[in-house]
Amino acid sequence: MHGDNTHVPIHHSQTPTDQSKPIRRHHTARYYVQRVHDSLSTRISKVLCGIFLSLLAIVGLIAFILWLSLRPHRPRFHIHDFSVPGLGQESGFQNAEIKFFVTARNSNQHMVINYEAMDGTVYYRDQNIGTTPLLFPFSQEPKNTTEVHGVLTGATLTVSSQRWAEFLNDRAQGSVVFRVELTCTIKFKIHTWQSKSHQMHANCDVGVGPDGSILNAYIDKRCPVYFS
Repeated sequence: MHGDNTHVPIHHSQTPTDQSKPIRRHHTARYYVQRVHDSLSTRISKVLCGIFLSLLAIVGLIAFILWLSLRPHRPRFHIHDFSVPGLGQESGFQNAEIKFFVTARNSNQHMVINYEAMDGTVYYRDQNIGTTPLLFPFSQEPKNTTEVHGVLTGATLTVSSQRWAEFLNDRAQGSVVFRVELTCTIKFKIHTWQSKSHQMHANCDVGVGPDGSILNAYIDKRCPVYFS
């Protein structure tokens, strides 16, 4: 028999080289201790920052509430009645009279408003036609309303025949419009603290109908207030 010279290939297993394997790095115990320390420091810092911001927000909220409750609010004025009796009479200027009723309210929760003497002036077409003293100095407690009644007649009211004719001309058009200005000096007070003096003006526009009585549109109307 003849020997078979056929060569059978021999497969050799190939092992991957070391370069294809991921390199595993071994950290020391000191490394892990440092990682834990950094993590704890970060968490503590976040907690402290959160506590600080929360306290800051609470303090800010309390300060805002105190500011709202303690800041002075200017008094509120409303006109309730105004009349010119005898407006329909041609010679009514000889006994001309103007009456008005206004309220002043202290809307503050804790502050007292100290008023010095209050004067009332009536204007017609921005011309002063009469001034009268209204109130002596007084103190107004919080959430309190003071009634202010005024009457202008005789020496306190200057209405000539020409002015009265202008009243009658406006009356024929349906209404006569006036302006009541209340002027005084006020101070705000809470406990022992007292503010500086403020010169206050309240302007109440008001109109009367042909009968000389206040028109419904002006009843209980709020009067703008400003300081000078």
